[in-house]
Amino acid sequence: MSQGPSRFSAVIPARNEEDLIGETLIAIRDLPEIASIVVVDDASTDRTAEIARQNGATVEARTRSTGKADALMAGIDRALAEASDGSGLLLLDADVGLSAADLPTLLAPVAKGELDLAIAIYVARGQVGGRGRVVRLARRGIEQRTGWAPSTPLSGIRAMTREAYAAVHPLARGWGVETAMTIDALHAGLRVGEVDTTMTHRATGASVRPQLHRARQYRDVSRALRARRATVGGR
Repeated sequence: MSQGPSRFSAVIPARNEEDLIGETLIAIRDLPEIASIVVVDDASTDRTAEIARQNGATVEARTRSTGKADALMAGIDRALAEASDGSGLLLLDADVGLSAADLPTLLAPVAKGELDLAIAIYVARGQVGGRGRVVRLARRGIEQRTGWAPSTPLSGIRAMTREAYAAVHPLARGWGVETAMTIDALHAGLRVGEVDTTMTHRATGASVRPQLHRARQYRDVSRALRARRATVGGR
């Protein structure tokens, strides 16, 4: 088993996250495992970019939002261009806040060469408004195509080697990015696993806007699954 990357370039897509982006960056900026931080300001209308710069992040500013996958790829391109030490990649949600201090738990199996792609298991803060339809769709779709049923298929907190990213690039469009990434990595023969952490993220709630977000998630996950052949127990 070869050793993995000892340090990671963090990429954080953020849209109107001024309330939590500062805490998230405070939690990770001094971790010895973090080589650099790129915040992709995805056409925010608040102080997200300003707060990110104040807390030591490089900001990749986008004037028009074209979806999470595009934001991630823009941030990763910037991180890889600026990193010269062969660091791995960390994809992190902006709303994790101070709980991001537990990131070393996620990074460890990739650094040790045990996993090529590590997916964080974490929990929601506050009242969850959905009924889990998107999670069930993603989990079932991944299982049908790979034989593996992850507990948190939509987790956006992921650590990976550069080689793993090359295997899953380009990322699936929109909110199907995590589901497609998992399937593509497993189809490429990479070692993929979930890691228990103490991290948390903000629950989406039950108002109209979160419901619309979940509808878009369902659409994009469905598209990602249709583009990937079922190989185990399904069509």
